[in-house]
Amino acid sequence: MFANYLIGLREGLEASLVVGILVAYLVKSDRRDRLVPMWTGVLAAVALSLAFGAVLTFSSSQMTFKAQEAFGGSLSIVAVGFVTWMIFWMRRTARHLRTELHSRLDAALAMGTVAMVATAFIAVGREGLETALFIWTAVQAAGQTTDPVLGAALGLVSAVLLGYLFYRGAVKINLAKFFTWTGAGLVVVAAGVFSYGVHDLQEASILPGLDNHAFDVSSTIPPDSWYGTLLKGTLNFSPASTWLEVVAWLLYVVPVMTLFFLPGRSRATPAAPAPAEAPAQAR
Repeated sequence: MFANYLIGLREGLEASLVVGILVAYLVKSDRRDRLVPMWTGVLAAVALSLAFGAVLTFSSSQMTFKAQEAFGGSLSIVAVGFVTWMIFWMRRTARHLRTELHSRLDAALAMGTVAMVATAFIAVGREGLETALFIWTAVQAAGQTTDPVLGAALGLVSAVLLGYLFYRGAVKINLAKFFTWTGAGLVVVAAGVFSYGVHDLQEASILPGLDNHAFDVSSTIPPDSWYGTLLKGTLNFSPASTWLEVVAWLLYVVPVMTLFFLPGRSRATPAAPAPAEAPAQAR
C-alpha cells in the first residue's frame, strides 16, 4: 500500500500543482471566463486516464496466462521508462514549472477556447496517463488485492488536498526537495516494477532463466506473512528471485539513483561587470 500511496501522492501532486497554477493565473489576470474551458480540459484528461486504466484491466483479463504475462511485463518496462523520464524532468523543471505553464497559457488565451481546453487537457492528461499506467503495473506486481488500489487512491486524495492548500497559500512546499526525495523513493519502486516485469516476461517464455534462482528465502520470509507482504508492497521484493530479476533490479537502481543524485552542472554565466559610476558633477 505504501508504494502505491507514494505513486499516487507524487503523480497526483504534479497534476494538482499544474491545475492550481493554471487557475491562479487565470484568476489573477482577471480571465475567470476561461475557467470553464480550463476545467473542461482537466475533467476530460481525468476521464481519459480512468478509461485507460479500465482498458488495461479489461484487456489483460481476456488473455491467456502467457499472453497476460507478456502484456503485463512489457507494460511494466514501458511504465518504468515513462516514470524515469518524469522523475528527471520534474527534478530539472520544478523551479521553473510556473513560468513554463504561464507562457503556454498566454499562447492558449490568444488562440481561443479550443486552445484553452487543449492546453489544460495536455498538461493534466500527460500526468494522468503516466499515473494510470504506473499504478496499473504496480498493482499487478503487488498482486490482485485491494490494498494497492486503496493506497493509490489515498495518495491521490492527499495530493488533491495538498494542491488545494498550496493554491490557497495555507501550506508552503519546497518543491525542489519534495520532488527530489519522493523521486528517490520512486526510483526504488520503479526498480521493483522493472524486476517484476522481467519476471513476467520469463513466465511468458520470452526471457530465459525462470528456474535459475539467485536466492529463495520463502521459508524465512513467507510471502503471506505481514513482513513478506510489507516488503512486497513497498519494494516489490520477491522471496524467490531469479538471477535475471536481481541483475535487472541492480542494472536499473544503481545507475539511475547515481545519476539522480549527481549535482547538476552550474549553468550560471559570469556576472557582467557593474557599469562605472558617472563622475560626480562639479559644483
